[in-house]
Amino acid sequence: MYYVYILTNISNKVLYTGVTNNLERRVFEHKNGIIEGFTKKYNVHKLVYFETTSDVYSAISREKQIKRLSRAKKQALIEKNNPEYKELL
Repeated sequence: MYYVYILTNISNKVLYTGVTNNLERRVFEHKNGIIEGFTKKYNVHKLVYFETTSDVYSAISREKQIKRLSRAKKQALIEKNNPEYKELL
């Protein structure tokens, strides 16, 4: 199983889109600053959205598609299923 996910920070101001084959492990890595980069620098570790697929190429394609969306469209995608931006994991 592959996951396309969106993380945000505590104030829901910063959005980060990623792809993984192990969502729990990847969110743990973000929360604990294990991986250097954007999410560690901006304290982005709250999972607010994810999709699943069994095909890695579909997951990568969908990640790229979401990354190209405007902020407003990303917010609409999140708010469709998680209007209160509750942490999902």
